[in-house]
Amino acid sequence: MNPAAIDARALMAIRSLELRARAVVEGFWTGIHRSPYHGFSVEFTEYRQYAPGDDPRHIDWRVLARSDRTYIKKFEDETNLRCHLVLDRSRSMEFGTVGHTKAAYAATFAATLALFLQQQGDAVGLVSFDDVVREFIPARNRPGHLNHLLHAIEQPVPGRATNLPVALERAAHLLRKRGMVVLISDFLAPVADLERPLSHLAALGHDIAAIQFLDPAEASLSFHQAAHFVDLESGESLHVDPDAARVAYVQRLEAHQAELRLLFGRVGATWHPVLTDAPLGPVLQGFVQSRHRRGRASARPALPGGGR
Repeated sequence: MNPAAIDARALMAIRSLELRARAVVEGFWTGIHRSPYHGFSVEFTEYRQYAPGDDPRHIDWRVLARSDRTYIKKFEDETNLRCHLVLDRSRSMEFGTVGHTKAAYAATFAATLALFLQQQGDAVGLVSFDDVVREFIPARNRPGHLNHLLHAIEQPVPGRATNLPVALERAAHLLRKRGMVVLISDFLAPVADLERPLSHLAALGHDIAAIQFLDPAEASLSFHQAAHFVDLESGESLHVDPDAARVAYVQRLEAHQAELRLLFGRVGATWHPVLTDAPLGPVLQGFVQSRHRRGRASARPALPGGGR
């Protein structure tokens, strides 16, 4: 099955989240036949600096004597990726005009990525949030873990208003071991408030990817009749004539997107804006390819103290 063959509406008609995820991932694997993307982890070194809590038996004493720096040897199973999905479950994600909501599309992407990573031997975890962190499942790869993760993603959550900065700060405290952090949200929040928590995550050594899901209608204000629009989070309503407001709305959204692009660039994160009517197979494929290119562009460091 070609991953591009299933359009978003047909995919979302599959009731089971796991079956949706498997349809996308199986199509993806078929499309590339044999994946060249195995292990697109940020861990490309054979050594890493010692951190409190590491087993001192793994210290490389020769490197310590040569460089006066304490490093531990990495083992083969450590080269697999540790990934946490940070999933927005707030009410703003319940908007949708294409037969499904942003929340349903985002949950399907999260499940799809979790299944893909699990199949290539990586550890996956989940942080879900609205105005606070609601659930934290540490990254693991063991029997039964994927089912636990998918069950948590699929559960309806009575989301409240978004507080993305608070959720990111909490995630930074929870995710102490470095790995990949995939932020899944509409990112319709003041950009200035995001810089500090994102910088905190980046300073911890995480490889950050931001997946922004927007409904096509909110990307272009493609409504044609004046109506009362209700804020899903605050409950406030506003009478809007879309034809009169469209130009100013699109300009403000473009300015917001430009600020996001600059912010993610400053903290070294990748940014992937996606409309929720896009087939999910190519979205997964584009994401994986971008991570693979990012990994190939990272220079492989020499051993500490010189040599190979």
